[in-house]
Amino acid sequence: MEFYNTLSNKLEKFLPLEKNKVKMYVCGPTVYNYIHLGNARPIIVFDVLARYFKYKNYEVEFVQNFTDIDDKIINRANEEKLSCEEITKKYIDGFFEDVKKLNILSDVKRPKVTENIYEIIETIKKLIDNGFAYEKDGDVYFEVKKYSEYGKLSNQKIDELEAGARIDISKIKRNPLDFVLWKNKKENEPSYESPWGKGRPGWHIECSTMSQKYLGDTFDIHGGGQDLIFPHHENEIAQSKCAYHGNFANYWLHNGFVQIDGDKMSKSTGNFFLLREILEKFSGNVIRFFMVSTHYRKPINFSFEALKDTRKALENVINAMKKFEDAINLTKENLFGNKNSFEKIKEFDEKFVLAMDEDMNTPQALAIIFEQIKYTNKLLTKFEDRKDVICEIKSSYESLKNKIENVLGIKLESEKKFEKSSELTDKLIDLLLEVRKDARIEKNFKLSDKIRDSLKNLGIEIKDAKDGSTSYNFKE
Repeated sequence: MEFYNTLSNKLEKFLPLEKNKVKMYVCGPTVYNYIHLGNARPIIVFDVLARYFKYKNYEVEFVQNFTDIDDKIINRANEEKLSCEEITKKYIDGFFEDVKKLNILSDVKRPKVTENIYEIIETIKKLIDNGFAYEKDGDVYFEVKKYSEYGKLSNQKIDELEAGARIDISKIKRNPLDFVLWKNKKENEPSYESPWGKGRPGWHIECSTMSQKYLGDTFDIHGGGQDLIFPHHENEIAQSKCAYHGNFANYWLHNGFVQIDGDKMSKSTGNFFLLREILEKFSGNVIRFFMVSTHYRKPINFSFEALKDTRKALENVINAMKKFEDAINLTKENLFGNKNSFEKIKEFDEKFVLAMDEDMNTPQALAIIFEQIKYTNKLLTKFEDRKDVICEIKSSYESLKNKIENVLGIKLESEKKFEKSSELTDKLIDLLLEVRKDARIEKNFKLSDKIRDSLKNLGIEIKDAKDGSTSYNFKE
């Protein structure tokens, strides 16, 4: 098994710390809003990876945190006139509602920052004692220049980073690159007692602390989106190595962005779709299929048309699997076919493993699944209740089901109810656009604007072209 390690910028053979056991840490969401489709990508990517390790009989320890204390959470709490605890509970509950529909594994440890304040303070104390951090007026900072390997993950040099840094007007920091470990209490903010006075943790320190607590000083894989490489993951490495002196993570895996028209999907820019909005129109199975159809390190360009195409492809797979199941159920004899007794099925399984072993190449793995479905369809033409053929069909069906459901996490359930709902929505929108077009021709701009504004309130943005045509797309 090989992975592209961001730390070395090359494919590396995977050698776990313990035989047949893997320890993984993946950065989780900051819970100030419902997750968007871009947040869902690392959740799905590393869920598939954990599933694949299990397929290969590894024991998996998987940790993915919740950031439940942060500036964004405090701002949202003030906006909604709720406490931070009420905000984080609302969006953590929403997270579990959403990922349940994505068929995410349940045996994942999901610690919260607020449950690990004591441990975070202990990590900061170690950094101060080891000479890598300093306190000033209740704030604590990591001194970047003290760590000689800073910038190794992101391929940046400290001198170049300093040259490119904005002039820091703060009299507190020793260097503009120094980053906060502990923030002094501000008015109307949650705070915790510490040796440096009341305050709260900085963002980066939380993952260093929780990964060490649950996985140890050194573990196998650290994952997340590529936007976290710098500064978040760079800072994690510095903190963890300077506090605990382990190797931290041996392999760093980063997934590519989900894009809309070539731009990164991001809450900060408003260029995003909430996952739960998409789940109203498409099943979690379609979203998973869409994600695994592209290699995890490459960007995905999102569109509703792409999801519709994905749903059709998935429906074809489901229909084929139903045919195989029906053929198996038609026979009256007991079937004891073992996939290893059929060379062609064994070959498909081996090809699947080779694809997944090569840096989790899910598009190639899917291509092998399609090839196996095509082969099994040919077996159906020879069926005629021949026991040898039906045994091979059964073995292929079980092999396919195992790979599709247990590794890729895609349930073989009909998409008809989502398809009908989506078709009805499209037809109703098209009807409203026709009415609006007629209103504009008749210069009834009051009705035209009312339809446009009503659709916008429903999250549907319409665009009028110079040639008189109208298009629409879904927005938050």
